[in-house]
Amino acid sequence: MSFTELTPAELLEMGLDHPKITERPWTVRWDEAGAPVMAGTDISRLMLNLLPVTAGFPTSGSTGESRVWRRTREQMWNEAGMLADLLAPERPQAVLSFAPPRHLYGALATVMLAARLRVPMWYRPQYFGAMPPTGPRRWAVVAVPWTFSILRRNADWVASAERLSVLHSTAMLPETAERLIGEAGPQRVSLVEVFGSTETGGVAYRRWQPGDPRWELFPDVRFAWDPARHSSPDEHPLTVSGPRLAFGPDGRQLESWEMDDYVVRSGERGFVFSGRRGRLVNLNGRRVNLDELELRARSLLDCQDMAFLPVAHEMSGEHVEMLVVSKPGLALTEDSVRTAITSLGVRPYRVHVVDQIDRSESGKLLRKRQAPSIGAGAAR
Repeated sequence: MSFTELTPAELLEMGLDHPKITERPWTVRWDEAGAPVMAGTDISRLMLNLLPVTAGFPTSGSTGESRVWRRTREQMWNEAGMLADLLAPERPQAVLSFAPPRHLYGALATVMLAARLRVPMWYRPQYFGAMPPTGPRRWAVVAVPWTFSILRRNADWVASAERLSVLHSTAMLPETAERLIGEAGPQRVSLVEVFGSTETGGVAYRRWQPGDPRWELFPDVRFAWDPARHSSPDEHPLTVSGPRLAFGPDGRQLESWEMDDYVVRSGERGFVFSGRRGRLVNLNGRRVNLDELELRARSLLDCQDMAFLPVAHEMSGEHVEMLVVSKPGLALTEDSVRTAITSLGVRPYRVHVVDQIDRSESGKLLRKRQAPSIGAGAAR
């Protein structure tokens, strides 16, 4: 795998969803944009001239039917600047991204972030293949969940860097992220998480550390609770307003948006995340976050992939089913899975050993498309 060098114009004129941009590795020298008249080049003017007036981005389909939401080029460029501000203190000399540009996070962090930082950009869409050259000593890495596994597989490349400043968004942080930091050391790898959605853009951020620190709203984002609907002082669906909210199919910009996430407010501009609406279930009077349950289960079961799904149950009202994909050469059964996860304290209603689990490019579970294919387990 080799990286094709593109000019900024070649990159942007093909479109953010063109296969040559989303499916092939490339590099752009944003540090040389506008040469040979560098001194007179306004990178903002160059970018805004090359970007479409508006761009549409589909939701992942993880919580329902996918919809397209539009954003202006000014909204995107401003948000890319906020992401650059999060990484600028680390003084990155180059950016390596794994986030597809066809989605909002990838458009911002893969296409525009390096332009904001005025550093070279490398994009790698595949799990296997070559890493960029080790010339730069300080890297910003735009991550999706499987990025951390790639970095651990390329420990020599990580070790050659003085600093890796990782930016992660789109999904719950996988346990491989903490393993990477533990192996490389916090003096070499730092991590910033961004909380948001296609409808809202980036809402909040935090710098990773043990203990689940609270999230802080971006400067232009405000809480927009509806006291008539949410009178409890504790947990609410996260509802926000701000100038970067998307434009809907009717062409009107959202005034506020209630996200599919429950949070507990912390101070004037912070919150603690409780869980996604569709991933919280009540099992025998105990509320369980299925994303957290999945992280714990992965440390107990050697498999290629797994997922927990909430299901209706005629007696208890709510229950969970488990999907598991075996590693090649290691055939799992319902009994072996149940034995491995005994210490979880949660017994799935059914366990299905399946060929694959449908996920979005960013790793989100596409719940609407899940259908057990083989080995449907019996209720226990």
